[in-house]
Amino acid sequence: MNPMRNPSIDKVTVHIGTGESGERLTTAEKLLQTIVKQKPVRTIAKKTLPTFSIKKREPIGCKVTLRGKSAREFLKIALQIIDNKLNASQFDENGNFSFGVEEHTDFPGMKYDPSIGIFGMDINVAMKRPGYRIRTRKICKQTIPQNHRLKKEDAISFLKEKYGAEVI
Repeated sequence: MNPMRNPSIDKVTVHIGTGESGERLTTAEKLLQTIVKQKPVRTIAKKTLPTFSIKKREPIGCKVTLRGKSAREFLKIALQIIDNKLNASQFDENGNFSFGVEEHTDFPGMKYDPSIGIFGMDINVAMKRPGYRIRTRKICKQTIPQNHRLKKEDAISFLKEKYGAEVI
């Protein structure tokens, strides 16, 4: 098989949304840092939602972007938490997929602490093929040809082969 057609993981983004700033957000940041072993970045609200008492530009969550070896290792652990089962509807047409982990206590080494509570998190995985850089480079940008774009079926077969995931 052509090595330029092999799909790979571009990045894994782990996000915890608290819906409020303050002590709960700092607790979520510390928790995310212990799970992922990388410093999280705060996410801010894009607009005011008075029903949820959220103001525009107020920090309401935190996220971490993983790439390379750390992304692959984290994805392996996260898929084991959900029993290596994904739904076909969790994939988009470009081969990217997302899933959620309901409790942070499912990760190895994490225990329930009543003072912290329970946090859930969203995990988004962006897939790519070699040669995708032509879309974002500074000089001589080009579009990716239709036959080289990653499709949903390619990503599903990659997950089945590399991670033993089952897609329902």
